[in-house]
Amino acid sequence: MSSKGKTIIEQDYIEILGARVHNLQNIDVQIPRDKLVVITGVSGSGKSSLAFDTLYAEGQRRYMESFSAYARQFIGSFERPDIDKITGLSPVISIEQKTISKNPRSTVGTLTEIYDFIRLLFARVGDAYSYVTGKLMVKLSEEQILVRLMQSFLNRTVLILAPIVKGRKGHYRELFDQIRRQGFLKVRVDGEIVEIKAGMHVDRYKVHDIQVVVDRLKIIKDSGTRLSESLRTAMKIGNDSLMIQEIGKEDNHQEEDNDEDAIVHYSRSLMDPESGISYEEPAPNSFSFNSPYGACKVCNGLGTIKEVDVEGIIPDKSKSILDGGITAVGELKDNLVFKQITAIAKKYKVDLSMPINELPEEMLELILHGTGEETIKVDMDFGSGSKRSYDLKFEGVFPMIKRYHYESSSDSIKRWAETFMQKNKCPECDGARLNKESLHFKIDGKNIAELASMDFLKLKKWFTNLEDRLTENKNIIAKDVLKEIRSRINFLLNVGLDYLTLDRSARSLSGGESQRIRLATQVGSQLSGVLYILDEPTIGLHQRDNQRLINALKELVELGNTVIVVEHDKEFMLASDYILDLGPGAGKHGGRIIAQGEPSIFNNGNSSSGNLKPNLYPSSLTSDYLRGVRRIKIPEKRRNNGSKALILTGATGNNLKDISVKFPLGCLICVTGVSGSGKSSLVNLTLYPALSNHFYQSRKRPLPYKDLKGLEYIDKVIEIDQSPIGRTPRSNPATYIGVFSEIRQLFSIVPEAKIRGYKPGRFSFNVKGGRCELCHGGGLRVIEMNFLPDVHVLCEKCLGKRYNRETLEIRFKGKSVSDVLDMTVDEAVELFDKIPNILHKIKTLQDVGLGYLTLGQSSTTLSGGEAQRVKLASELAKKDTGNTFYILDEPTTGLHFEDVKVLLDVLENLISKGNTIVVIEHNMEVIKMADYVIDLGQDGGARGGELIATGSPEEIAKVKKSYTGQYLLKELQSAHN
Repeated sequence: MSSKGKTIIEQDYIEILGARVHNLQNIDVQIPRDKLVVITGVSGSGKSSLAFDTLYAEGQRRYMESFSAYARQFIGSFERPDIDKITGLSPVISIEQKTISKNPRSTVGTLTEIYDFIRLLFARVGDAYSYVTGKLMVKLSEEQILVRLMQSFLNRTVLILAPIVKGRKGHYRELFDQIRRQGFLKVRVDGEIVEIKAGMHVDRYKVHDIQVVVDRLKIIKDSGTRLSESLRTAMKIGNDSLMIQEIGKEDNHQEEDNDEDAIVHYSRSLMDPESGISYEEPAPNSFSFNSPYGACKVCNGLGTIKEVDVEGIIPDKSKSILDGGITAVGELKDNLVFKQITAIAKKYKVDLSMPINELPEEMLELILHGTGEETIKVDMDFGSGSKRSYDLKFEGVFPMIKRYHYESSSDSIKRWAETFMQKNKCPECDGARLNKESLHFKIDGKNIAELASMDFLKLKKWFTNLEDRLTENKNIIAKDVLKEIRSRINFLLNVGLDYLTLDRSARSLSGGESQRIRLATQVGSQLSGVLYILDEPTIGLHQRDNQRLINALKELVELGNTVIVVEHDKEFMLASDYILDLGPGAGKHGGRIIAQGEPSIFNNGNSSSGNLKPNLYPSSLTSDYLRGVRRIKIPEKRRNNGSKALILTGATGNNLKDISVKFPLGCLICVTGVSGSGKSSLVNLTLYPALSNHFYQSRKRPLPYKDLKGLEYIDKVIEIDQSPIGRTPRSNPATYIGVFSEIRQLFSIVPEAKIRGYKPGRFSFNVKGGRCELCHGGGLRVIEMNFLPDVHVLCEKCLGKRYNRETLEIRFKGKSVSDVLDMTVDEAVELFDKIPNILHKIKTLQDVGLGYLTLGQSSTTLSGGEAQRVKLASELAKKDTGNTFYILDEPTTGLHFEDVKVLLDVLENLISKGNTIVVIEHNMEVIKMADYVIDLGQDGGARGGELIATGSPEEIAKVKKSYTGQYLLKELQSAHN
C-alpha cells in the first residue's frame, strides 16, 4: 500500500528503505502495523540486525533526539543505523533474553511490582500480633484506656507508670536528675520502686527497665478527671505508652509488691497488653527487605548469611593436620598459626600426625573456633638460640577466615576466604528477609513472607474472594490495591510463569523467564501505539504453554500495538499474522528477504487433490519445513540402553520429590518437562555438581541426594551452558577455542616477521608491543557516560584494527592478523586449509553451524545459543576418551530448523565415539531424536518435581499424563505421515 497522502501515524505499515546494518543487503521491507509479526531465518541471516540493530536502534535514537540540547550533552548522541529511510515507526520497547539483574536483592516480586502492592496492603489492613505471646496487638485512644481502667480497676489502688528506659545499659544519672526537676518523686527501677535522690544512678554495665511513677491513686467513679490528667502525663513521658501496676489488696502501702503479673500495658501505638511490647505504626517500607525499617538485622534483608563450611575446611578427616587435613591452614609450616595449634596439641598431649577423626573433640573445637579468653603457652624460636614462651589467645580457624573475608582490603584474600564459606539460611528470619515485627503482621492468618513463598497459582487462589475474609472498613481501603495485584498475577499466569514465587531471586531466572516477566509487566501497563520487539520469548517454555504466550502477545496487539518477534518455533509462526523470512544463508550469504506474507503462504499445505501446492518461495528453508517438504528424520533404530548407567537416587533439592533417575550411558538423553518441573534442579544443580565434585574436587555443593552410582564408567563431565564466553569486548571465538595462539605462532614464522624479530607475543592484542596503545588492543575506546552505561566507540588511531602499523605490515597470504580476525569462520577455513592444527579447530566452529561468525567477533555480541555452540566447538577440538559425560541446557536456543539439524549431526558425532550427552530441552525436533527421555512434572513449582516417565520417545508418547508425551505423539505421527 502506498503511504502517499497519509501521515506517519496513519500509515498502515513500517517501511524500511536501504537497510545495510551488518550483513543486511541494502533491503527494502514493509512490516504491517498493529499485527503480530515473526522474523525468522537461519542463524546469522540478519534477523537481529533488522529487528534490534535497525528498528530498535532507530527508535532509541529518535527518543534521545527528542531531549533538549542540554540533556543530550550528558548522554551523548546515538549513531543512526545504516539505512536510507524509515517511516511509520512508533515508540519502541525492546524485550530481550538477557537476565534482568544480578543483584541478590532483586526478586520476582520487586520486578513485577506485585510485592510493592502487597506491602501497601499489609501496611494498611494488616493485623499486628505479638511475637512474644502471639496475641493480637491493640491500639487504644486515651478515652478507651480510661474506660478500660474504670472497668478493670474500679475500687482498686494502682500506680500509673510511664516507661522511659526499656532493656538498655547505662547509669542514667542525668535522667534521674531531669525527672526530679520535673517534680516526680519516685521511679520504678528493674521492678523495684525507689525514691529519687540527688546524684542517683544505677549500674552502667547492666540492662535496666525504668519507669516514672506518675501517680498513685484509688480508682473510683469520681476519679475521672485526675485519672485522665495522669494518663495524659504518662503518655507524654512514655512516648504514647503507659503501665498500670495494681497495689496489693491487703495493704495499699505495699509498693514493694513487684509481681510482674500485676502489670498491665496500654498504648496509643500497637501494643501487646500482656507483655508490653509495642510496634511502630506500619508503613509500606516496614515490609521491605531493602529498607532498614523492614530488613532482618542479622542478614540485612538477604535471607542468607555466609558461614564457614566445615566440609570445605576439613574435606578428608582421615588426613592429619600436619599433612594438610585443615585445608585453610595447609601442610606444616613455620608460622604462628601452626605454633599455636602445636601448643594446643601439647596441652592435650596429642600427636598432630594423628588422623583428624581421632583427635579429641574438645581439642578440635579449640583449633576451629579458638580459645576465647583462655590463653595457651606458645614457644617461639627467634634463631641464634633465642627462645621465649608467650601466653597467647588463639583466634581459631573459623574466626580467622571470617575476619579475612569481611575485613581484608585485598580482593584476592577475600576470594580465598570465600572458597571456604557457603551461604546458609539466616537463623534469625529463616530466610524470610524481614525482621520479626514485620513478620507478625498478618492478613487472614498469613504474613507477607508466607505469601511471597507461594507460587502464582496458589497466590491467585488466596487472593480470590479475600474481601469475604476482611472487615467492611478494610475492604474499602483494600479495594483498589487488590484489583492491581490480581491483574498483575493474571498477566504472569498468561505467559506461563505460574510456578514462580515472589521471593524467587531475579539472578536465578533464565533469559526466557526474565523476558516473559518483562512482557507481563508491559501487558499490565496497558500502553498503546507502541512497537514491541521480542527475542525468542518461547525459550524455556514447554509446548503446553505456547498458546498462553501467544494469547498474551495478541492481547498487546489488540491494545493497538505492533509486536515483532524474532522466533523459530513452528507453532508460534503459524499463529502469527505475518512472517518475514531472512536468508537464504548466514553472514554474507544472508541479509535478504526471501519470503514474506501471512502464515498460510508458507504453510500452503495440501490441495484438494492431496498434492502439495507449488512453493511460492523455493529458496525459503522455513517454508520447506513448515510445509513438511524438509524434516528432521527420526532415527530408524534407537541406541540400545545397555547395563552401563549413572543412577542418581534420592534427589530432594528444590521441588524434587525424592526421585531416583537412571542416565543410560553412550546415548542421547533428553530431560523434559514443563517450565519449573525440576529439570535444572535435577541436572544442573544436583547431577553436575556431584560429578564435578567427584572428578575435579569442585567446592560447589550439589542439592541433596542419597547416592550416585556408575561413576566408574565415565572419566570426565563437561557442562556446556549459555553463559557468555567472556564479559569484555576483548574475548572472541578465536581466543576461546584456542586457535588464536596457533595463528599468532604462524604469523611469527612469516619471513618478514623473522627478519624483524617478531615473536608470537607481537601479534597479541592483550600485551604491549604490537597492539595499538591508544585503545590497548581493544579496537574500541570506552566513553564513560554520566547517566547511562559506558559506550564503546571505534578507536580513531587504529580504526578498530587493534594493532599498530608495523604489526599490520606482516602478512600471511596477503592477510594481516587484523584481517584474519575480521574473517568469517567459513573464509578462515579456506585460508588455512593447508595448516592442519589451525584448520582442525576452526572447522569445529563451522561444524556447529557458526560459519558466519567472524573469528574476532566480540563475545559480548554473541547470543546465549551462539556462546553455547562456541563452547561445544571448543570441546570438539579437544581429544576425548569416549567416556565423557556432556550436559547441555537448551542448545536449540536461537536455532532455525536447519541449524537444529546441523546441531544434531554434531551431537551424533560425539555419541558415536562412546560419549554420553544429556540435553535439557523443549524442542520436539530434538526430543524425538533422543534415545532416552526423562520426563519430569507433572506441573511446575510445588506441583512438579516428580518423575513422570522414562524411556524412548515412543514409550513417553504412550504416557497420557505426560504433557511432553502428548506433543511427542503428534510429532511422531506427523513424522511417519
